[in-house]
Amino acid sequence: MYLVYKPEGSEEPSRWKYNPRKIMSAEREWVERRTERNWSEFTKDVVQGSSLCRRALLYIFLKREHPGVKYDDVDFAWDELSLEYSKGELIEIRKSASENTPADQRDAVLEKLDSEIAEAFDDPEDVGKVQLPVAD
Repeated sequence: MYLVYKPEGSEEPSRWKYNPRKIMSAEREWVERRTERNWSEFTKDVVQGSSLCRRALLYIFLKREHPGVKYDDVDFAWDELSLEYSKGELIEIRKSASENTPADQRDAVLEKLDSEIAEAFDDPEDVGKVQLPVAD
């Protein structure tokens, strides 16, 4: 999964690979204090769209690139920040959906996923290593 940030007026978005299992302990601890959620709850809330959690995640990635950035300086319009599944993740989701989606909804769901797969960012590092972005 990728965190994608495209502030208004920017030419190209910033894209960071988001794997909750690869966030450093000091960063996880800061996030837990700041959001008042344990790491597992935080990762679920990021995917479910929590603005507070997504802001904290954006801050972590921006701070890695710009060590002087302050949390209070991190502000974004909702349409400037998104999470995007990689092609490999979408393929795994499609496999699960083809087996678990009710028959009357399956064709529509698979068609939507096929469209997303065609447009998704293809990360060669994902081959054989896809994990969904929730830490247990």
